[in-house]
Amino acid sequence: MIAETVCSAVAAAGLGIAVVTAYRKRYLTATRIAAYALVPLGLVMTGVVEWLADTAFSPTAWAGFGVLGLSWLLFATTRTVERRRGGTRKERKAARESAAPAATAPGASAPALGQAPSRGQSPAPRQKPAAQGDDFSDIEAILKKHGI
Repeated sequence: MIAETVCSAVAAAGLGIAVVTAYRKRYLTATRIAAYALVPLGLVMTGVVEWLADTAFSPTAWAGFGVLGLSWLLFATTRTVERRRGGTRKERKAARESAAPAATAPGASAPALGQAPSRGQSPAPRQKPAAQGDDFSDIEAILKKHGI
């Protein structure tokens, strides 16, 4: 009952301010103030204020908010754990199966540089360049492969 009275008083005061603003020939601002002033009155008339007041003082409603919070916390925890693991079990299995080297065409030769060393290993030492004949034989093989 008190909330309805307060909302009605706020609406009346807002409409009074709107009338004063309109008297000063600021009609657009007065209309906007009147629109804001009518919101609390509309909430009282629809019963929203009474429902909110009943909810605010109801232990059952607060327990319901607690259950909703717990539910949200569980969803957030499972999503966090799922992201750290890399998805669900099916997604990880599908990722492992599709991890075949698809960077080269099926009939292409192996990469020229080889594989990069893993984190714990140091890079392989550089070897001396091969004899001139070996270099040209590789080039000849490539040219023959392409029909040149």
